[in-house]
Amino acid sequence: MRLNRTTTKTSTPRTATLLILALFSASTLASQPSTDNQPPQDTQQAGAELAPYEVTYTAAMDKGITLNGTAKRTLTKKDGNVWLYRTDVDSFIANIDESLILKWENNQVIPLRYRYRLSGFLIKDREQSIDFDWDAGVATGKDEGEPFKLELREGALDPLGFQLQLSQDIKSGKRDITYQVIDGDDYDEDRFAVLDEESMKTSRGSITTLKAEKVRDEGSKRETLMWFAPDEDFLLVRLLQTEPDGSRYELRLNRSDLGG
Repeated sequence: MRLNRTTTKTSTPRTATLLILALFSASTLASQPSTDNQPPQDTQQAGAELAPYEVTYTAAMDKGITLNGTAKRTLTKKDGNVWLYRTDVDSFIANIDESLILKWENNQVIPLRYRYRLSGFLIKDREQSIDFDWDAGVATGKDEGEPFKLELREGALDPLGFQLQLSQDIKSGKRDITYQVIDGDDYDEDRFAVLDEESMKTSRGSITTLKAEKVRDEGSKRETLMWFAPDEDFLLVRLLQTEPDGSRYELRLNRSDLGG
């Protein structure tokens, strides 16, 4: 799931009902960019484990209008340390199929194969693919039908994998995080910061969450806030985005099945 980004690339339909698919906005580790062609490493916190899960979200616009669609996200273990991370959105306006095959090593997402397809009613279809060759130190793919090739930077992530990395970094105690994400034929660099602890009322009662924000340029009128639940393995339980025109879009966790 993808959020409105701050780049000036050709715009894609990522507002209104398409915020069903917008679980985050890109960002990377607090380490500085590097052109080292090795997969990302983190030797300070060895032994962290991923856990499979399946979650669904509902979306609403300001004035409490519920959007006609649901978003399902799954994390499934394959062979060894290989995982499949997947988002499926089914709505009247748009359908999204987004997936990543990744390795989980030394507390890091190492992306291998990313695929994204958007199709729907009265919107422009879009496809994106990224293949990561860590041995050769290059990423190749297509965006809007145009092929591209990029030199891999240390810690490079894709538009889906960084979201998994974000929740795991918050879980490990990081509170100010920057990510480099390949999106199209270039890198985006974005930053997230945890603000404070906040209690939230849910259908299952009150829960404690960590409130985080997407850090934007000073003067930006777009705001993105996220709430992660420590008691639910730091899943995203709520996302609220306010657009420059004052419109508000919200995602809320509907159902979660932890542990596969």
